[in-house]
Amino acid sequence: MPADGLHPVLKTRFGLINGADRYLTAESFGFKVNASAPSLKRKQMWVLEPAPGRGMAMLLRSSHLGRYLSAEEDGRVVCEVEQPGRDCRFLVLPQPDGCWVLQSEPHGRFFGGTEDRLSCFATAISPAELWAVHLAIHPQAHLLSVSRQRYAHLCTQEEEIAADSNAPWGVGALITLTFQKRQYCLRCCDSRYLRSDGHLVWEPEARACYTLEFKAGKLAFKDCDGRYLAPMGPAGTLRAGRNMRPGKDELFDLEESHPQVVMVAANHRYVSVRQGINVSANQDEELDHETFLMQTDRETKKCTFYSSTGGYWTLVTHGGIQAMATQVSTNTMFEVEWRGRRVALKASNGRYVCMKKNGQLAAVSDSVGEHPPPRPPSAAPLGHRGPVAGPDAPPGSRVDEPLSPVSPPGEAEEFTLKLVNRPLLVLRGPDGFVCRRRGSNQLDTNRSVYDAFRLSFRDGAYQIRGGGRGGGFWNTGSHGRVRSDGERAEDFLLELRERGRLAIRARSGKYLRGGASGLLRADADAPAGVALWEY
Repeated sequence: MPADGLHPVLKTRFGLINGADRYLTAESFGFKVNASAPSLKRKQMWVLEPAPGRGMAMLLRSSHLGRYLSAEEDGRVVCEVEQPGRDCRFLVLPQPDGCWVLQSEPHGRFFGGTEDRLSCFATAISPAELWAVHLAIHPQAHLLSVSRQRYAHLCTQEEEIAADSNAPWGVGALITLTFQKRQYCLRCCDSRYLRSDGHLVWEPEARACYTLEFKAGKLAFKDCDGRYLAPMGPAGTLRAGRNMRPGKDELFDLEESHPQVVMVAANHRYVSVRQGINVSANQDEELDHETFLMQTDRETKKCTFYSSTGGYWTLVTHGGIQAMATQVSTNTMFEVEWRGRRVALKASNGRYVCMKKNGQLAAVSDSVGEHPPPRPPSAAPLGHRGPVAGPDAPPGSRVDEPLSPVSPPGEAEEFTLKLVNRPLLVLRGPDGFVCRRRGSNQLDTNRSVYDAFRLSFRDGAYQIRGGGRGGGFWNTGSHGRVRSDGERAEDFLLELRERGRLAIRARSGKYLRGGASGLLRADADAPAGVALWEY
């Protein structure tokens, strides 16, 4: 694996699994390493870095300790080096089954072993020196075909996944990677899995499982027959071709999936750019022109809104809002205030965005409630319904249900914001993923595996359901404990607080958090720390 061809996901975090299905672990005590852990948690996460200088050598850094793995001439391996030296240089040798072999560059020996008997002294490669890669990134992303430069998305009419989209727009472009038994499944937004013949199936059967390979800094998905996924035909239908070696057609990139949202103003109409560059609340259905990519700045926590027509919202003369900016600047940044079921947006001029009588948006209000709300239309908007949720999903369990005017009209500065590209919600906190405990209604927050929970939306709030077949609705009980066995839906508020992280507010006003016990509870006072979730 060339140093200049390192895939971005490996610059984050991953785990290494040996032949006994145990993870490489970096211990704090004595900076020792072992392969005894049955799951991927903090101590089992590693980052790959190019070694200084020329050549193909790599550095393996513990994400937990911040120190580097090193192998001495006698085969002794530790993870205690803060500044990498000669003994920290490894060659990463990908194998036909997708596993890696780690070879000490200065000593030429191979790294492997079991439990606490790890060494880098083997002169030949055996099963003990093979390491499977488990990506520790958030599993929901966009899939880009390298050869076609098109994004994969679900085509509901053709019942297939096709790589033919110029942009990853809408709920259909969301792909969820499922890791099981050292392989990956590609799960689309309606919960079905991609089989290697191009069909979509409800269960992750053998032909819907793929070995993940890294080649020239890109990804390839190999099926159980040794063939690779590739876009086929004019439509770019994803299925396994005849090639037994990955070429450019079989290579993909994974890209971060930012939230895509729709907003409804006090007149119960969707904010849109259908009429041109002016941002106005004047539409009765949600399609691409009413959907906006919401990106949060890591430092300021302010947001940009990018339209399907290719422009950012920006503040213009006299406080107007237009979707015409091609680059991010001060005038494209908006501060989001989370006001229960509604949000308010403050522009760079320090004023709130409000809806004028003609529906156009402008940042001219000094406070929320300065302008009287308009009279709503006689009929509620129809909304755009997405793909069916699956055979076990009840009616109404879709994130893209139409917005219903349950509450009376709000202020002209308030908007209902709906997250549209997370019909399946995967949550990860500092200690692991949220997962329903088998045979119990308890939700754990420290698991190495995850459940994909289904969202439904109504009037600014979400209902959360799932955690395997038969999973009920989330609800809060005594001491703020969150259960997943409710027969009736309970409303939760989702607040997109940071880049890639959200907070979940229960009806008590408290935020959901994880903790040392691993239980999910609604008892946090502020949307910070352990009350923030990757999604």
